[in-house]
Amino acid sequence: MNITRASLLFVILSCLMLGFGSSKAISQTSPAVHETNKQTIPIGGNAWLIHSEKPEKITKEGLVEWTHSQTVCRTYLRVNQTGKLKISVTLSAAGESKLSVTVFGKTVAFMTASEGTKEYFVGEWDMNEASYVSIDLKGITKTAATFGAVQSINVSGSAVNAETVFVKDNIDNYFYWGRRGPSVHLKYTLPANENIEWFYNELTIPEGQDVIGSYFMANGFAEGYFGMQVNSPTERRILFSVWSPFKTDNPKAIPDEQKIVMLKKGTDVYTGEFGNEGAGGQSYLKYNWKAGNTYKFLLQGKPIADNYTIYTAYFFAPEENQWRIIASFKRPKTSTHLKSLHSFLENFIPETGNTGRMSLYANQWVHTTSGKWIELTEAKFTGDATARKNYRKDYAGGISNGNFYLRNCGFFNDFVPLDGTFRRNAANTSPNINFSDLP
Repeated sequence: MNITRASLLFVILSCLMLGFGSSKAISQTSPAVHETNKQTIPIGGNAWLIHSEKPEKITKEGLVEWTHSQTVCRTYLRVNQTGKLKISVTLSAAGESKLSVTVFGKTVAFMTASEGTKEYFVGEWDMNEASYVSIDLKGITKTAATFGAVQSINVSGSAVNAETVFVKDNIDNYFYWGRRGPSVHLKYTLPANENIEWFYNELTIPEGQDVIGSYFMANGFAEGYFGMQVNSPTERRILFSVWSPFKTDNPKAIPDEQKIVMLKKGTDVYTGEFGNEGAGGQSYLKYNWKAGNTYKFLLQGKPIADNYTIYTAYFFAPEENQWRIIASFKRPKTSTHLKSLHSFLENFIPETGNTGRMSLYANQWVHTTSGKWIELTEAKFTGDATARKNYRKDYAGGISNGNFYLRNCGFFNDFVPLDGTFRRNAANTSPNINFSDLP
């Protein structure tokens, strides 16, 4: 059989286009290569942008306005068994682009068609352990203004099953909640048959764990919360809020007779109203607290006449070596001492939900109306709906070096199951506080 030089060249080019002998295969639309257990991972609830620039962003629809070749779209899922992980990408293209997917250091490149929404099979990877997986999608070259709009990463194979963890859909706005990450709590075991007027706690954020978007809440109670935040690269706050008894997310909807009343506040403390997650009275002090330092929190809850309870928050910073008042609020339709004492850790900025953070809680005490200090040495570890829906598994809590701790976000593998009870060793040294000397 005679083969011309042109024919031979055509055969060689065809083989290269099909990826023979190359790990960087040029893939076509091939949904059939997936196995029957294929699952769709929406970009809108499971991905973050690395090294990105404006106007690139993650929306509910996925990655849009993707123009820069240095940008990495990183999508997370957690598999609970070993095996093969097959991956494809669904995107809308306005021109031909060359893209790549990297998992565990193995990179496979593929080409997109010139237009329309299509699914592009990329390849398969070996999962040698049950763990979180990051799937990095990157642009290499493009013929249009953008690399395309990415809707989902799709997976199948023997590593995938019904327990594979990711945010499944946006019902109840879970793309937002899922990207914020799971919130975790410590619910302290309280002494029986005691009226608790004061709650004392010590909070330390280890160095490197003070991530933007974190609320490290120390003194939570049935009607509010008190702790510290990282609000931006240049701003941190000590935050104390009390919910109104009127159930609403809109503070303007609260009737006057059910509004939280501010009685007094400390120097430089802002007071006002808050909404969106319940509504009520809010106060905060902009304070540049430091990771690695231990801060003390003291909360009073005291019922008064006419069905009101006064809640007052005090903060002690080692840099100042003194107690300062944050605020004192009066809550209507309430006559109770402190109940449901707890701490929690949450992230309130979805864009930092891929970064881990940790908080340490030590030396918890309550002071009763009978004048007794009682140490709290037991806490139950719980999580919010994001954790319980099996949408995120990067959460932990328990005992660390004798202290209670909470940890969330960052897609770490050694999660701690919810609803366990932990006990720390008693310190047996009550706080040295003269209540009458407090500001």
